[in-house]
Amino acid sequence: MFPLKLSGLRFVPDGRAVLDGVDLELSGEGISVILGPNGAGKTLLLRLLASLLPADGGTIIWGDSAQPSGRLAMVFQQPMLLRMSVFTNVEFALRPQAMSAAERRLRTAEVLERVGLAHRAKDCARLLSGGERQRLALARSWAMRPRLLLLDEPTASLDPSATEAVERIIREIRTEGAKVLMTTHNLGQATRLADDIIFLADGRVQEHVPAQRFFAHPQSPAARAFLQGELPWRIAFER
Repeated sequence: MFPLKLSGLRFVPDGRAVLDGVDLELSGEGISVILGPNGAGKTLLLRLLASLLPADGGTIIWGDSAQPSGRLAMVFQQPMLLRMSVFTNVEFALRPQAMSAAERRLRTAEVLERVGLAHRAKDCARLLSGGERQRLALARSWAMRPRLLLLDEPTASLDPSATEAVERIIREIRTEGAKVLMTTHNLGQATRLADDIIFLADGRVQEHVPAQRFFAHPQSPAARAFLQGELPWRIAFER
C-alpha cells in the first residue's frame, strides 16, 4: 500500500482546476498534515484518495498497485453516524470483515473503552456531544484497523478539551501502526501532531517537508504568506 505516490493528479470541476498536477509521495508511517488556504483542495485530495470522487487526470499508485492493498478509513469534519446506539455504530462497521459476532462485540467494547465512550455504549449516537461524536467516528475507524486513516478537519468545531481528547486518540492510532493523513486549519494542532507538512496552494503541492522545518523557515512564497497571515504578525522566520 505504501509508498503512496500521486503523479499529476488533477480535479477540474466545471472547468476550474482546483487540483492541477499534484505530485506527492507518502511513506506508511507517521502523521502527515495538509495545510493551505481555503479553496486549495485539501478536502478534495482526501476524497480522491478515498475514491469518493473520480480524478480528472494523473495517477495514484499504492505501493506497486493501482488499488490499495490495506484498509482505508475516512473521518469527516461532521461525522456521519447511524441512528442507532453508540455500540452498534462501531459494531456495524465491522460486519463486512471476516469476524464472528463475538469477535465484533469484543473489539467494539475494547475500542469504545479506549476512546472513553464505554459508559455511553447503549445511548443513541445522535444524543452525543460534538466531541463525543467525533470520538465515536474515530472509534469506528480505529476498530477497522486501517492502514491509512484520512481525517478532514477532525476538531474544527470542538472546544479545547474535546480537541485534546481527539488528538490523544489520533496519536494512539498512529502508534498502533496506521498512517494518518489529515487536514486542519489549526496551526497549533499541526505543530503538536504533524511529523511532516504538505502545503497545498494554487492546485499543487508547494512544499512537503518535516513539520519543524516548515514552521521555522518555509521556502515557498505562498507558504510564507500563509503563515504570516495565520500566525501573529510579528512572526520572524529562521534563516
